[in-house]
Amino acid sequence: MEAVKANNKTFKKIGFTYLETAEIVVTLNTLLANYQVFYNKLRNFHWNIEGPDFFELHEEFENEYNTVKENIDIVAERIRVFGVKSNFSLKRTLELAKIKEQEKDISALEMVREVLRDFEIIHDSMLDGVNAALETGDVATEKMLTDFITELEKRHWMFTSYLK
Repeated sequence: MEAVKANNKTFKKIGFTYLETAEIVVTLNTLLANYQVFYNKLRNFHWNIEGPDFFELHEEFENEYNTVKENIDIVAERIRVFGVKSNFSLKRTLELAKIKEQEKDISALEMVREVLRDFEIIHDSMLDGVNAALETGDVATEKMLTDFITELEKRHWMFTSYLK
């Protein structure tokens, strides 16, 4: 097992070197940034939803942000497995994320459409991580992300069905 330097400490990652996992960590950091912005957006949607779909969407946005909150922790802890700390400022998070904040007051249907667009960004971010993990042979990260994708695809279908 090779010891490597990570954050001024000797770190051993079972089965991989720091260099072998660098691309995985980059993709996980991007996913983490996207999740952080998405979480904040979902909280705002939850608080600010209005109209005849209030009760249903208020609850669904809460369900969604609770899932995202759990996934944020799982991703951050997975990054730590590689001996890297995810110390992001809000500024750095916004720079790294492809998901953008929603600053306008939008309707309930526009909120759902925005969630669906953000699902696509998160899905792409997860696929980047899966590909990096597969190239390295990191089955644990691949499984974690595949599980996330399975749930995300189900939620995408549900929110898409809501719009029909």
